[in-house]
Amino acid sequence: MNAILTFRDKDFKKVLSQSKVQAKESLLWWQKRGLMYTSTGYGRKIPTRYMVKYNNRWMRVYCCIYSNIGTCYIESNRQWIVVDINDNN
Repeated sequence: MNAILTFRDKDFKKVLSQSKVQAKESLLWWQKRGLMYTSTGYGRKIPTRYMVKYNNRWMRVYCCIYSNIGTCYIESNRQWIVVDINDNN
């Protein structure tokens, strides 16, 4: 499985670069039991079932989700790096 990391400027308006990385599924205990992280399913830092390899470390992918759309990301030095998971490979 692969993912594309998108590096953006601080205002999230301009794409600086993109990088292809490895991705894998790694379920947390509550995901294995079919539970949700919050009672509503919404939040700023919801852990997903995915991890990506960035700087030789496996990092958890989080989702900021409100309403019916979300943004998946990892955090590095308090900056968001947007993640696009490709399940087809």
